[in-house]
Amino acid sequence: MIPGLLNIILALLIQSTDTMRAEMVVNQIMKRGIKHEATLAAMQAVPRHLFVPQDLQNYAYDDRPLPIGYHQTISQPYIVAYMTAQLQLGKEDKVLEIGTGSGYQAAVLSEIVKEVYTIEIIKPLARLADSTLTALGYNNVYCKAGDGYHGWEAHQPYNAIMITAANNKVPKALFEQLNEGGRLIAPIENMGQQQLVLYTKKNGEIRRKDLLPVRFVPFTRDNN
Repeated sequence: MIPGLLNIILALLIQSTDTMRAEMVVNQIMKRGIKHEATLAAMQAVPRHLFVPQDLQNYAYDDRPLPIGYHQTISQPYIVAYMTAQLQLGKEDKVLEIGTGSGYQAAVLSEIVKEVYTIEIIKPLARLADSTLTALGYNNVYCKAGDGYHGWEAHQPYNAIMITAANNKVPKALFEQLNEGGRLIAPIENMGQQQLVLYTKKNGEIRRKDLLPVRFVPFTRDNN
């Protein structure tokens, strides 16, 4: 290859993905009403194409979820942004995520908050996500392979908790690990239909607000 040509090609590829990411933020997120500045900045900053399988990287900025193996998906960009914005996060917050997947949502959260603790039940996905996040320099994200049903008690309380798999209820342990005034967002399934729900903890009580219909992979448990 001609000397310097590889660098030119790499620069063009970087410029291309930056452009696609900017278009994603404007067309898929801002035009749908999301205005939370920290969320928009995080969605622009995180290289989504590096969190999907290599053969799907050309589709990373499309308006849809994508498979990441093991019957799991990386969520549609709008849903990632919507859930993030609903938590109203600040730079000193500590967040727990249940369902790491590829690590993309954790990376978005890490651009906004002080610390992210994330749990993935599928061990190969947990290892891959941890490797990707480490390689990209997300050193405020802490990954663990395990059953997220009981949360991550050692690092509680959390200012916010995000669940990225559908269950018919939120495990009691997660509400207990949520700080006073904290928010928890989760897809809740009832009679085959899923609803994204925002819970707020005030004076020790849990308040519920239904948001919008969604479709997430099921919440799975470790039965061993």
